[in-house]
Amino acid sequence: MKENLKAKLIELKKEKNAVILAHNYQLDEIQEVADYIGDSLALSKIAMSVKEDVIVFCGVKFMAETAKILSPDKKVILPVIEAGCPMADMVTAEQLRSVKEDYPEAAVVCYVNSSAEVKAESDICCTSSNAINVVDSIKSNKILFVPDQNLGSYVGKQISDKEVILWQGFCIVHNRVTIQNLLHIKEKYPSAPVLVHPECRPEIVEQADFIGSTSEIIREVKKLKDKKIIIGTEKGILYTLKKQNPDKEFILLSEKLTCMNMKKTTLKDVISALENETNIIEVDERVRKKAYDTLKKMILL
Repeated sequence: MKENLKAKLIELKKEKNAVILAHNYQLDEIQEVADYIGDSLALSKIAMSVKEDVIVFCGVKFMAETAKILSPDKKVILPVIEAGCPMADMVTAEQLRSVKEDYPEAAVVCYVNSSAEVKAESDICCTSSNAINVVDSIKSNKILFVPDQNLGSYVGKQISDKEVILWQGFCIVHNRVTIQNLLHIKEKYPSAPVLVHPECRPEIVEQADFIGSTSEIIREVKKLKDKKIIIGTEKGILYTLKKQNPDKEFILLSEKLTCMNMKKTTLKDVISALENETNIIEVDERVRKKAYDTLKKMILL
């Protein structure tokens, strides 16, 4: 059954001149058929360079929007339109405009996990893999970091000469991991290194052996000689980790590390959306141009 679906998707991709981008948190069956798998930064760059006419973005809405912002002439499809991001919804353009008035001297650094409208109100975008470099590159000594307070807190601790003002947003998946989860798993596997995403709470990040984006975690795992490794990010990353490191055992820091929005997209959804060309992402051109500048500054760093 699955092989038939895969064969149909291959035909559709040829017929529609389409490419499939998938985030590391997607279901295994999606990652199996993707042309490119990566984190937000990698996929942002790929979206700018692909030659195909249609981009099928297997992720959540802000990711598909980002692809459309960077490649306005492409048709961008989000297979499941309801696949959103609760953290991205924790800040609106109107709220950001209001807070900017309280900090007129602050530069606004916007995490890529945000809407096109919020990106358009920001000075520069960042991802979890380049956030420190982005903040460090800014001349202003005050940074308004939106919307992830955990990533912003981590960045602020790495850059001592800037004041980082935190928005009170967070990833509901990473934020639900507690210090008790960490202590429990460390007691069970005392010699296993702990690799976590900076979207985790500060007390988790402080106890980790390595902090990085999904791509950075994947690269770090390859270097490690340890055979048991504790992973503190969404469970979808295990697909690539196991594929690249069949001799290693991966232990999730918590069973709660599942993003239900990322898991909404199935192989059937991808085929249906591509076949019928539904769930096409559009971004208002005025918003798109401003958001494009914000993203381009990041990409050119």
